[in-house]
Formats: sequence, structure tokens, C-alpha cells
Amino acid sequence: MFLIDMFNKKSILPDAETALSGRAEEIPTAAAHFISRRPLKGPYPDGMKKVLFGMGCFWGAERLFWQIPGVHVTAVGYSGGLTPNPTYQETTTGLTGHAEVVLVVYDPEKVSLARLLKTFFEEHDPTQGMRQGNDIGTTYRSAIYVFDEEQLAEANAARNAFRRALNAFNHGREITTEIAIAGPFYFAEEYHQQYLAKNPGGYCGLRGTGVSCPIG
Repeated sequence: MFLIDMFNKKSILPDAETALSGRAEEIPTAAAHFISRRPLKGPYPDGMKKVLFGMGCFWGAERLFWQIPGVHVTAVGYSGGLTPNPTYQETTTGLTGHAEVVLVVYDPEKVSLARLLKTFFEEHDPTQGMRQGNDIGTTYRSAIYVFDEEQLAEANAARNAFRRALNAFNHGREITTEIAIAGPFYFAEEYHQQYLAKNPGGYCGLRGTGVSCPIG
């Protein structure tokens, strides 16, 4: 029963009564991006836009986006939950409500949101609910958190387009991606930032469906 209870705990989002209390202080993180050396927390140049992507383990997901021309900087962290300033160890309990996400700061004059959304939908399986492959729990859920209504409409349209593409291939499962206006984003600890640049042989569990997203 213990293992079943642990699985259930990690697969059900907490409410305000069951979420961990967290802390007022920010968790220390890196000052600069390991590759570009740009400030991780900004200030970002005028005209930059932001979006948060949850695709399972954030290590591999971040690497996808820092390689795209027009992306100014990326960072990994936690969003979509209740606990303020959570640690990695706290998020893995499933009691903070957060997803592991990648902050993508991009120049819309050089790369479109559609291009980023296409990468998001093609490079993981957005039909798996509270998991991604062997990574099980609420922290690994598929999510897009946006910063304005225009981005929200575009993300929903992209999800609908990809749903039609999956249906055409008889994929058989519904997209479970959570799409919402972003709440607080908490930067993850320094060792998580650009992890696969520092550890090229490190873990990456990303697996797409093999279906192309017809946008961008």
C-alpha cells in the first residue's frame, strides 16, 4: 500500500491545505546562462517576450530551446503550483503543485511563438497526463504558461491543430497539456540550469509521438 499511496500522492495536485508552505526567500541560482553568458534573470532587452513550457524533465527540454535562433535566454524552474520558492526536493514530493518548466525569453522579430509551439508539441508526448515516459508525477505534466491573451489564443490554436494531426494518425489519446496565463515562476537551483551543456551525457527522457505539428 505504501508504494500505491506514494504514486497517488505524486499524481494528484495538492490544494492550499495540503501544499507545502515554502519560504519567502528565493532559492539561489546561477547569475548567467552557462552558454550565452546572458543574465539569467534579466534585465532582458526591450521587445523580448516570455513563455513557459513544461515537457517532463526540464533538462532536455531546455536544451531544445536554447538552440533555436531568436531565443535570447533560457532557464529552468518551477511554475503552476502553490508553494512559494520551492526547492527541487520539495517539488519531487508532488506537494508543491509545480511543474518543471523552461522559461524561454525570445525575440518575436526573429522567432515566432508558432515555431516554439511546434517544437513543444513535437518533442514530447502531450497525451500522458501526470507523467512523461518513465518520469511519473505532477511535476512532469505537459504545460504551456503564457503572459498575455494573444499568446493564450495562439497556444490553444496550436493544441487544436496538433489534436487534429494526432487524430489523423489514429493516435487515440487526448492531449492533456495545461494551457493558462502564467503565475509565479521560480528559478531552479544553479546545478539544474543548462544541465546538459555542463553534462553532455546526462539524462534526457524526451520522446515525441512522431507526429508533426502543422503550424509555424
